[in-house]
Amino acid sequence: MANKCMSILLVLPILAFAPASHCRRMSGGYLYPQFYHFSCQRAQDIVNSVVAKAVAQEVRIAASLLWLHFHDCFVKKLSSRFEVIDEIKSALEKECPNTVSCADILALAARDSTVLAGGPSWEVPLGRRDSRKASLSVSNNDIPALNETFVTILNNHTIGNARCTGFRQRLYNQSGNSQPDFTLDQSYAYRLRSSCPSSGMDDNLFSLD
Repeated sequence: MANKCMSILLVLPILAFAPASHCRRMSGGYLYPQFYHFSCQRAQDIVNSVVAKAVAQEVRIAASLLWLHFHDCFVKKLSSRFEVIDEIKSALEKECPNTVSCADILALAARDSTVLAGGPSWEVPLGRRDSRKASLSVSNNDIPALNETFVTILNNHTIGNARCTGFRQRLYNQSGNSQPDFTLDQSYAYRLRSSCPSSGMDDNLFSLD
């Protein structure tokens, strides 16, 4: 197995994210946190060490890793080239060659970077295998929409900002009836609408935590 994850993960960009997850079961068996207990005991320590160094240098990397992991789960276990992930992969190949998958590296890195940025921790089930191909149709069918409940839950109490285009529907047309989401606090919704109109300003950023 080559050092760089990019050498086997060819296209597109983090979830075994919580105790119950869309990625809990993979083809061929179940994931479990102790997957590398015998084959690479220091795997999680190595991942954490490299991630800690990267986040200390640039805290925004934490949000980038989390975003990559989300896409990696739903887009057929593929991830784009990312220097932090490649550095982790290189270190793990020296410790235990041909053992830890890039998909598991990304899952662990997303968790560790979130914790280092002040977010919550969670147990990461391990044992993913890397795919060697990508499918645009599968990707579009499997990845949740930005306004789905699952995505909303994952975004609560974490890190990063949300673009206007990602939550506009809740402000103006949540149920397809030209009405806002009635569960939103109306004063809060009014503040959001002031900088997120019904059209335009798609890339305006908001901290929703």
